[in-house]
Amino acid sequence: MQLNKGEVLFRQGESGPLFHLKSGLLKIVRVHADGTPLIVNIITPNETIPHHSLVSPNPYFGTAVALVASEIEVISAAEWYRQLQESPERYRDIALLLQDKLRTMQQRIDQLTQLTPARKLQALQAWFRLYIEPASITDVLTQDEIGQLIGLRRETVNRLLRAQLTGE
Repeated sequence: MQLNKGEVLFRQGESGPLFHLKSGLLKIVRVHADGTPLIVNIITPNETIPHHSLVSPNPYFGTAVALVASEIEVISAAEWYRQLQESPERYRDIALLLQDKLRTMQQRIDQLTQLTPARKLQALQAWFRLYIEPASITDVLTQDEIGQLIGLRRETVNRLLRAQLTGE
C-alpha cells in the first residue's frame, strides 16, 4: 500500500490491522478531548505498528499520518495473533522491536534534558536528515510539531530556525 504525504493510515480510536512501514516516515498524532493535537511518535522504516498492539489487540492510540511518500504492508490482526499463538518464539522478536523503540525514546528524552534549545533543534534536524534528505525538517513538520518533539514553544523554534538561516 502506498501513502502520499499527508494521507492518513489509521485514526485514533479505530481498530484494525497492524502495519509494517517498509519505507517513508509516519507521525502519530494524539488528539486530546479539547481537540488539541499532540505529536507523540515518529515511525521509521522497518517498524511494525501500533506498538501497543503487538502482543494483544487495542484500538489505535493516535492517528498515523504520512510525513513523506510511504510504502506500508498491511498485516491482518487475526493472522498476526494466530502466528503468535503458534510460534511463541515470535514474542522474543516483538520484545526486541519494543526494546529498540524504547532506546530511541530514551535518546529523545536525553536530548530534551541535556541540550540547549539550539542543540535540541540541531539534533532533531540531524536525525530527520537520515530519513528525508535532501528535504528539510520544515518540509515535513510544522514549527509547532517540531516544538512538541523537542519541548520548545513554536515561537522559540521559529527564532532558532531564523537564526540558522541568517547564521546568527
